[in-house]
Amino acid sequence: MTNKPYGYTRMATYVERRVLELKPTKNQAEIAAQVGYVNPNMITMFKQGSFKVALDRVPALAKALECDAAYLMRLAIEQSIGLTAAEAVVEVFGEPVTSNELGWLKAIRKASNNTDPRLTSRLETAIKTIFGR
Repeated sequence: MTNKPYGYTRMATYVERRVLELKPTKNQAEIAAQVGYVNPNMITMFKQGSFKVALDRVPALAKALECDAAYLMRLAIEQSIGLTAAEAVVEVFGEPVTSNELGWLKAIRKASNNTDPRLTSRLETAIKTIFGR
């Protein structure tokens, strides 16, 4: 049996999904090289959860995976220190906002004419409907 201490993490699942999505345009060896790894198996180890993503590699990995660095850092912190500790970091330093989330925020501000709308249960239901939940 192989050792996969991080196989349960959202980071492992996310890296696996992004590598699959990028397969038509780049392979794992190219992704690994863009991150600065000589061995393309590092990406496989991340996907399988046998190795955790080093925090200092997150910016390069985000660029290679063509994803938001703030989101990937959130996943890396969670993987590195655990969910409870990661929640404490967010509590102290605030929730990082991805570029996609920033786009939503700008759209809300524009739609509300910058009136700082309160999130009512009706509006929350409308948002959930958008995402089919």
